[in-house]
Amino acid sequence: MRQDERSGILLAVAGFSSLSVGDAIIKTMAGEWSPLAVAALRFTIGAIGLSLLLLRAEGPGAFRPRRPWLQVARGACLAGATLCFFSSIFVMQLAEALALAFVSPLFVALFSGPLLKEKVRPAVWIASPVALIGVLLVLRPNFTELGWLAGLPVLSALFFSLMVVSNRASAGDGSALSMQVFIACLATPFLIAAAAIGHLSGAPSLSVDLPDWTVIARCTLVAVTASTSHWLAYLGTTRAGAATIAPMVYVQMIVAIVLGYALFGDVPDLATIGGAATIIAAGLFLWLTTPRTTAQMSRALQGQPETLDAKADSSGNGN
Repeated sequence: MRQDERSGILLAVAGFSSLSVGDAIIKTMAGEWSPLAVAALRFTIGAIGLSLLLLRAEGPGAFRPRRPWLQVARGACLAGATLCFFSSIFVMQLAEALALAFVSPLFVALFSGPLLKEKVRPAVWIASPVALIGVLLVLRPNFTELGWLAGLPVLSALFFSLMVVSNRASAGDGSALSMQVFIACLATPFLIAAAAIGHLSGAPSLSVDLPDWTVIARCTLVAVTASTSHWLAYLGTTRAGAATIAPMVYVQMIVAIVLGYALFGDVPDLATIGGAATIIAAGLFLWLTTPRTTAQMSRALQGQPETLDAKADSSGNGN
């Protein structure tokens, strides 16, 4: 049992670390192609690959969602989160963008009350202002330099939290693979439309021309690493349990700092490090104060695997 737990933790760490590697690959394309087009191409490739897997595993019937409009909402939220996050890492340090995106679990906790009729725990009202202090610390130097663009990771976290809420609402509507296919396939048209609008806007940074082959290769690599990352995290939670794996998501921050320095020469200042630590502390406080039995019972009643729900709640980056 202990051996399974250790291997589960290692698998989860590998999965979450790979997500930051994918983010770093996305950042290498800054200035080479529109971030909106990068997002559209990455998800087009991912949607095709996942659809082929679903067709082989479950047949054509698996492509019919039970509640189509709910799946559209999931896709729209994922598209919004991806567009904002990809755009943010084009103009900000990787660690700074990721730190701000980690506020998503707090948004999830806040939205679950009015949208899912779940009781908002007192711990949420304690953690929220603490996380806000962390957000302000990270935003402070960036807002002066970037203006409203500095808020893109927070907006990404907002969209991501709405996606998690819609994921909960759609629990039991299909297999884990089919739910991934629905959200990827329905996010893709939104992303393609956003890339087209960006191109027509005339903004030079959003212009979409024929990309270099390396851009296509990197988008393909990110699509593969993202799916692999999610699968590793899933395997980790099946072996060690969601409660053990959840804090491992913050290894993304460490990897982002290392990669940011090694690849782009980015060195977070003390305010950013302090703000990131504050946001992470707020997230860990929420995790520590969540009743295990209540969370597990809720997932069992919803028909949703504990591992998948925990992965969605804990990760600050759904890309």
